[in-house]
Parts: sequence; structure tokens; C-alpha cells
Amino acid sequence: MRIDGDWIRAPHLQRVMAMLSAGGHQALLVGGCVRNALIGAAVSDMDIATDARPERVIELARAAGLKPVPTGIEHGTVTVIADHIPHEITTFRRDVETHGRHATVAFSDRIEEDAARRDFTMNALYAEADGAVIDPLGQGLADLGRRHLRFVGDAQTRIREDYLRILRFFRFTAWYGAPDLGIDAEGLAACAANSTGLETLSRERIGAEMRKLLAAPDPAPAVAAMQATGVLGQVLPGADARALGPLVHLEGDLLPDPLRRLAVLGGEDPTERLRLSVKESRALEAIRAALESNEAPAASAYRHGFAAARDAELIRAASLGAPLAPNWRAALERGATQRFPVTAADLMPALSGPALGQRLRDLENRWIASDFTLGRDELLG
Repeated sequence: MRIDGDWIRAPHLQRVMAMLSAGGHQALLVGGCVRNALIGAAVSDMDIATDARPERVIELARAAGLKPVPTGIEHGTVTVIADHIPHEITTFRRDVETHGRHATVAFSDRIEEDAARRDFTMNALYAEADGAVIDPLGQGLADLGRRHLRFVGDAQTRIREDYLRILRFFRFTAWYGAPDLGIDAEGLAACAANSTGLETLSRERIGAEMRKLLAAPDPAPAVAAMQATGVLGQVLPGADARALGPLVHLEGDLLPDPLRRLAVLGGEDPTERLRLSVKESRALEAIRAALESNEAPAASAYRHGFAAARDAELIRAASLGAPLAPNWRAALERGATQRFPVTAADLMPALSGPALGQRLRDLENRWIASDFTLGRDELLG
């Protein structure tokens, strides 16, 4: 089997691969770029694996007129810059001892040992510079072909090496698993048995994984499985996945939005639990405020903005199992463009201070209740 594409034929990548091969070493693309190329998905990161030791990679790069950067040399990784583009090259490794997120590794000359320490079989695929695919474990191609995500070797062992793999299991299932195949039973059981290990992870890492999971085209089955295994409650206590599937259906052609989907899950303080940014936290709070106000679409869009009101309408319909109101989107657009016709100057000097603010709020509420039909003179009359 062979992969192809403009990305693998790119001169900068071929130059780096040739640098290693000319030095007498293996140069193999590995992981996501191979997996995605095989299923026709977009390729972004291009990781390279080799039997050359880091010092040798640096030596070869300099001799080829390329710039080596020892970005993770203690773990066997050197970044080589070619045509101003970074290429991450990592020496084959095998685990000697693991400690959750940390592992003691030894360099290896064998691709089989390197493949055996990877997380999932579909990520343990390699390709040569000409696109020829190598499946060292003899499982990756078959599993990828069926879209069956499963751990390399014993699932519990892989998880205990790195508890982040629990969340990666659900994220990769959402992105690459076959909806009609179901989720790997051994992997699910191992995630459930080791879910307390998530407590050892930083909230930044958990938040990053949850964002990627919720950005999948349809994360609902994976998130439902997370809830069934206790993993969802571990990372976001109180969250409930029941309305996520209906929300995804109602979203239609909207781009997936992790915050909208996070809002439908609910749960205890996502801002703190998932380390949301200030911008993300404000967006989530706007959606929640629109939900709590329970106003008509136009009024909600005026008070909370178009995006927050739209998401609240979708979430409300998904949660209640009810259809969206007719012309709801047009009502949102109308509300979002309204401008209150009364200003503070219209009420001064007769009113000032708190009394002025209260009168403005009363008039604005009256104007909104009229569906924005009352004009300035009618409100002030």
C-alpha cells in the first residue's frame, strides 16, 4: 500500500527524508500524517521517525546545510528546519519505565519497539519517502480500514503509561471511529477502570482534549460512552450528555463549536475545570445567560448577541426535544440589529443618578416587550 499527495512530495520534506537516508538511516513518516493520508483526511503535522540518534540527526542536518534545533533532545527529538519549515524528527524509542504522564525511555534500532509504545494501532503506521506504508504490528491497516480504534497491546497498560490516553481514546473514537461499529469494549473497560488516574493530569491538558473532542463532527456517541464509564463525571462533574446528540442534529450546517456543545453538557464550573480562556469563559457565560433569560429569540439576540442567543435556542430545543420556532433565525437577526431609541440625554435633567438608570431600564424593557415597535416619542410620551 502506498500514500500520495502534494504534502509528501513537497521538496522540503523530501530533502529532510533524503538527509537521513543518505546518512544510512531509516527515515519514516509516522502517526497522524500517515493515518489521515490513508483515509483521505487533511494532513497537517508531519512527524518523522528514525533509527538515527539525536546527535547523529544534528550532524547530518548541519552537513546538509539545514538548521537543527534540539527541541526535545533528551526524549530523542530534534527539529530540523528546511525551507523555513520545521520537521520534527524523533529517534525510535522503547519504554523502560512509565510514570503516568512521564516515561523513562531508551533509544531503539527497531521499528517494532517504537510502534509497540504508541497509543492506538491506527497511529502505529509508518511510511517511507515514496509513500510505501509499513505496518510493524500487523494491525494498524486493518483497524484503520474498519475505523476500529483500539489500543496497542494491553489497553490498561497503555493507559497507565499515560492517563491522558483515556481522553485521547474518546477523542480519536469521535474523529476516526466508525459510527456503526461501536466503541472498542476492551478500551472502554480499561478507561472505566482507570478513570481516577485523570486526577493526575493538569486541567490545561484535560481542557485541550475536551475542546478537540467536542470539535468533532459528531462527538455525541463518544461523549455518551464517557458518561457511561464515569470519565465525563471525572473531568466535568454534573455534566449530562443526553442532549448533545439532538444538538448536533439541530446544528445542521453550522460549524462545530466546542463551547456550544460544552454549554449543552452543563456541569460544574467548566471555566475552572477545563481552564477556559477569558474569551471562552465570557462566550460560555453569554450562552448561559441567554438560556436562563428564556426570552423570545429577537429579545434574546438584542440582550445577549446573535451567537449566544442562537446557541441558546439550539440548546433549549435539544434539551426539550422540541422543534425550533418558525423563522427563529430571522427573529435573531432582527433582534441583533436593534438600537434602543432613547438615550440618557432624553431624560435629563429631570432625572439623574440611580433614578435615571432605572427609568432607562424600564423604558428599554417596555420597548423590548413591544417587539421593538415603540418609537422614541411613544416611549417618552
